[in-house]
Amino acid sequence: MSHGDSAETPIPVAIETSRGLLVATLRAGTRQVFAVNPMAASRYRDRHGVSRKKSDQGDALVLANIIRTDMPMHRPLPADSDLAQAIAVLARAHQDAVWNRQQIANQLRSLLREYFPAALGAWRDKAGGLARADARKILGAAPTPALAAKLPLWRLKAMMKCAGRKRGVDEDAERMHALFRQAAARQLPAVEEAMGMQAKALLVQLDAVCEAVDDLAKATERTFRTHPDAPIMLSFPGIGPGVGARILAEIGDDRTRFATAGGLKAYAGSAPITRASGKRRYVGRRFVKNNRLNHAGYLWAFATLTHCKGANAHYRRRRECVVAKGAPVR
Repeated sequence: MSHGDSAETPIPVAIETSRGLLVATLRAGTRQVFAVNPMAASRYRDRHGVSRKKSDQGDALVLANIIRTDMPMHRPLPADSDLAQAIAVLARAHQDAVWNRQQIANQLRSLLREYFPAALGAWRDKAGGLARADARKILGAAPTPALAAKLPLWRLKAMMKCAGRKRGVDEDAERMHALFRQAAARQLPAVEEAMGMQAKALLVQLDAVCEAVDDLAKATERTFRTHPDAPIMLSFPGIGPGVGARILAEIGDDRTRFATAGGLKAYAGSAPITRASGKRRYVGRRFVKNNRLNHAGYLWAFATLTHCKGANAHYRRRRECVVAKGAPVR
């Protein structure tokens, strides 16, 4: 109270993180909480000394001075509803699980290239690749070329059907049956067996993360559809429950969070950075952004091309303009 803090006019708090139990406790009241980027706090620290010394007391002083002098330049944590915060937890967990699935699949692909390249060719043109249910099922039963060559045709068909395949089972089974029996370079038997054991260990991890992806996707969609803003977001072309949940998770449902559309574009990374000094002017991409929202915007943009003729025409027009100027198309 001696410092002016009261229930009517609580003193705002600055902290270098936007999550955790302490932040959740602070947000439960009426006190404004400012999550200051650690890089920005480091730049402020240089204003008070050139020795680059660092201590907890000094950091607390820097954060206090940031709010005292430059509070209008920083944005407080949004007042999102409990439902929006729950959607954010699920959507981010699902996105992390998808990234983990891709990482483990890449490790498995790199290992198979060393001793079992025929397995890569079996699912090279299939959606999902090695993360497919039928791929994991067959590789789990035959993780080495020797075991794969012994698989009878009927068992390949049975494993594909057990994994949920309904169409093209006979054709793919015959193709794999012939592929696994082709003559190819092989590792030494003991080395091949050891690599097969390593592949089975990776498959156990891949099975677990694939199951987690499916469970989190269902939970995210179920929770997202209960939010009042879900029908609005799903009305946009190219936005499904997955992308819509990710966008809502990063933007939130606090209507006062972004004062202008430019602020939201900068937060998503779609607004370019301009640097001007004298006669020199540079316009480049923005690297400091919300990477999760930026990725969701990428998925949304290219999904829209197949669902909205106007967006597709706009994209083609911009692409032709870039090609006409001689700039590389990315």
